[in-house]
Amino acid sequence: MADLYVSWNDYHHAIEKLAAKVYASGFQFNQIICLARGGLRVGDVLSRIFNQPLGVLATQSYFANADKSAETQGELTIGQHLAKVNERLGESVLLVDDLVDSGKTMEEVIKHLRLRYPGILHVKSAVLWKKGCSVFTPDFWAEDLPHNPWIHQPMELYDKMDPKDLAGRVGPL
Repeated sequence: MADLYVSWNDYHHAIEKLAAKVYASGFQFNQIICLARGGLRVGDVLSRIFNQPLGVLATQSYFANADKSAETQGELTIGQHLAKVNERLGESVLLVDDLVDSGKTMEEVIKHLRLRYPGILHVKSAVLWKKGCSVFTPDFWAEDLPHNPWIHQPMELYDKMDPKDLAGRVGPL
Protein backbone atom coordinates (compact mmCIF):
# COMPACT_ATOMS: atom_id res chain seq x y z
CA MET A 1 0.00 0.00 0.00
CA ALA A 2 1.63 3.20 -1.21
CA ASP A 3 0.90 6.51 0.46
CA LEU A 4 -1.21 9.04 -1.43
CA TYR A 5 0.36 12.50 -1.76
CA VAL A 6 -2.18 15.19 -2.63
CA SER A 7 -1.21 18.55 -4.13
CA TRP A 8 -3.26 21.70 -3.65
CA ASN A 9 -4.54 21.35 -7.23
CA ASP A 10 -5.56 17.73 -6.62
CA TYR A 11 -7.19 18.73 -3.35
CA HIS A 12 -9.30 21.46 -4.92
CA HIS A 13 -10.19 19.24 -7.86
CA ALA A 14 -11.46 16.59 -5.40
CA ILE A 15 -13.68 19.20 -3.71
CA GLU A 16 -15.08 20.26 -7.09
CA LYS A 17 -15.67 16.63 -8.07
CA LEU A 18 -17.49 16.05 -4.79
CA ALA A 19 -19.65 19.15 -5.36
CA ALA A 20 -20.55 17.93 -8.85
CA LYS A 21 -21.61 14.55 -7.46
CA VAL A 22 -23.78 16.13 -4.77
CA TYR A 23 -25.36 18.42 -7.37
CA ALA A 24 -26.00 15.55 -9.81
CA SER A 25 -27.78 13.59 -7.06
CA GLY A 26 -30.47 16.25 -6.71
CA PHE A 27 -30.18 16.18 -2.90
CA GLN A 28 -31.73 19.36 -1.54
CA PHE A 29 -30.21 20.56 1.73
CA ASN A 30 -30.45 23.78 3.67
CA GLN A 31 -27.43 23.43 5.94
CA ILE A 32 -23.85 22.23 5.59
CA ILE A 33 -22.05 21.00 8.69
CA CYS A 34 -18.34 20.38 8.40
CA LEU A 35 -16.18 18.46 10.82
CA ALA A 36 -13.19 20.41 12.03
CA ARG A 37 -10.39 20.24 11.21
CA GLY A 38 -10.33 18.03 8.11
CA GLY A 39 -13.68 19.12 6.75
CA LEU A 40 -13.22 22.87 7.19
CA ARG A 41 -11.90 23.65 3.72
CA VAL A 42 -14.30 21.20 2.10
CA GLY A 43 -17.26 22.71 3.96
CA ASP A 44 -16.20 26.26 3.14
CA VAL A 45 -16.01 25.60 -0.60
CA LEU A 46 -19.27 23.62 -0.70
CA SER A 47 -21.00 26.36 1.29
CA ARG A 48 -19.90 28.89 -1.31
CA ILE A 49 -20.84 26.72 -4.31
CA PHE A 50 -24.28 25.76 -3.00
CA ASN A 51 -24.90 29.11 -1.25
CA GLN A 52 -25.92 27.37 1.97
CA PRO A 53 -25.02 28.25 5.57
CA LEU A 54 -22.04 26.50 7.12
CA GLY A 55 -21.93 25.08 10.61
CA VAL A 56 -18.73 23.79 12.20
CA LEU A 57 -18.55 20.89 14.63
CA ALA A 58 -15.20 20.16 16.23
CA THR A 59 -14.11 16.54 16.44
CA GLN A 60 -10.81 14.92 17.26
CA SER A 61 -9.60 11.37 17.09
CA TYR A 62 -6.06 11.72 15.73
CA PHE A 63 -3.33 12.93 18.04
CA ALA A 64 0.23 13.95 17.17
CA ASN A 65 3.11 12.50 19.13
CA ALA A 66 5.41 14.84 21.08
CA ASP A 67 7.71 15.72 18.16
CA LYS A 68 4.83 15.98 15.65
CA SER A 69 6.43 13.28 13.48
CA ALA A 70 3.42 10.93 13.48
CA GLU A 71 -0.24 10.70 14.40
CA THR A 72 -2.22 7.91 15.99
CA GLN A 73 -5.95 7.41 16.23
CA GLY A 74 -7.39 7.49 19.71
CA GLU A 75 -10.76 8.00 21.35
CA LEU A 76 -13.20 10.23 19.46
CA THR A 77 -14.16 13.53 21.04
CA ILE A 78 -17.13 15.49 19.66
CA GLY A 79 -17.49 19.16 20.55
CA GLN A 80 -20.47 20.11 22.67
CA HIS A 81 -21.49 23.08 20.51
CA LEU A 82 -22.13 23.60 16.82
CA ALA A 83 -20.80 26.95 15.59
CA LYS A 84 -23.25 28.53 13.16
CA VAL A 85 -24.54 31.99 12.31
CA ASN A 86 -28.15 31.17 11.57
CA GLU A 87 -30.37 30.82 14.61
CA ARG A 88 -32.18 27.73 13.38
CA LEU A 89 -30.45 24.63 12.10
CA GLY A 90 -31.69 23.35 8.75
CA GLU A 91 -33.88 20.25 8.50
CA SER A 92 -31.85 18.75 5.67
CA VAL A 93 -28.12 18.61 6.35
CA LEU A 94 -25.07 17.79 4.26
CA LEU A 95 -22.37 16.59 6.67
CA VAL A 96 -18.86 16.94 5.22
CA ASP A 97 -15.38 15.81 6.14
CA ASP A 98 -12.16 15.17 4.28
CA LEU A 99 -12.28 11.37 4.53
CA VAL A 100 -13.73 8.29 6.11
CA ASP A 101 -10.93 6.14 7.46
CA SER A 102 -12.39 3.80 10.06
CA GLY A 103 -15.78 5.48 9.55
CA LYS A 104 -16.44 5.66 13.28
CA THR A 105 -16.28 9.46 13.42
CA MET A 106 -18.99 9.88 10.79
CA GLU A 107 -21.20 7.23 12.43
CA GLU A 108 -20.90 8.82 15.86
CA VAL A 109 -21.38 12.38 14.62
CA ILE A 110 -24.59 11.46 12.79
CA LYS A 111 -25.92 9.86 16.00
CA HIS A 112 -24.81 12.93 17.96
CA LEU A 113 -26.54 15.34 15.55
CA ARG A 114 -29.80 13.38 15.56
CA LEU A 115 -29.87 13.30 19.38
CA ARG A 116 -28.79 16.87 19.95
CA TYR A 117 -30.80 18.47 17.12
CA PRO A 118 -34.13 16.62 16.72
CA GLY A 119 -35.21 19.13 14.04
CA ILE A 120 -32.84 17.49 11.58
CA LEU A 121 -34.94 15.26 9.34
CA HIS A 122 -32.38 14.28 6.68
CA VAL A 123 -28.61 13.86 6.90
CA LYS A 124 -26.39 12.88 4.00
CA SER A 125 -22.63 12.63 4.23
CA ALA A 126 -19.94 13.73 1.79
CA VAL A 127 -16.17 13.20 1.86
CA LEU A 128 -13.25 13.60 -0.48
CA TRP A 129 -11.83 10.13 0.14
CA LYS A 130 -13.55 6.89 1.10
CA LYS A 131 -11.16 4.21 2.30
CA GLY A 132 -11.94 0.53 1.82
CA CYS A 133 -11.44 -0.22 5.51
CA SER A 134 -14.27 2.12 6.56
CA VAL A 135 -17.23 0.58 8.38
CA PHE A 136 -19.29 3.57 7.17
CA THR A 137 -20.20 4.30 3.56
CA PRO A 138 -20.82 7.99 2.93
CA ASP A 139 -23.55 9.10 0.56
CA PHE A 140 -21.06 10.98 -1.63
CA TRP A 141 -17.30 10.75 -2.15
CA ALA A 142 -14.87 12.12 -4.71
CA GLU A 143 -12.37 9.22 -4.68
CA ASP A 144 -12.67 5.59 -3.61
CA LEU A 145 -9.44 4.25 -2.06
CA PRO A 146 -9.94 0.50 -1.61
CA HIS A 147 -6.29 -0.10 -0.66
CA ASN A 148 -6.41 2.31 2.32
CA PRO A 149 -3.36 4.48 1.66
CA TRP A 150 -2.19 6.99 4.23
CA ILE A 151 -3.21 10.34 2.73
CA HIS A 152 -0.77 13.25 2.88
CA GLN A 153 -2.80 16.42 2.41
CA PRO A 154 -1.18 19.67 1.27
CA MET A 155 -2.00 21.61 4.44
CA GLU A 156 -0.10 19.09 6.58
CA LEU A 157 3.15 20.97 6.02
CA TYR A 158 1.83 23.35 8.70
CA ASP A 159 1.59 20.52 11.22
CA LYS A 160 5.37 20.43 11.49
CA MET A 161 5.84 24.19 11.33
CA ASP A 162 5.92 26.70 14.14
CA PRO A 163 5.77 30.51 13.90
CA LYS A 164 9.57 30.76 13.88
CA ASP A 165 9.75 28.41 10.88
CA LEU A 166 7.09 30.44 9.11
CA ALA A 167 8.91 33.71 9.73
CA GLY A 168 11.99 32.24 8.03
CA ARG A 169 9.89 30.94 5.15
CA VAL A 170 8.10 34.20 4.27
CA GLY A 171 11.13 36.44 4.62
CA PRO A 172 11.30 40.00 5.93
CA LEU A 173 8.01 41.72 6.64
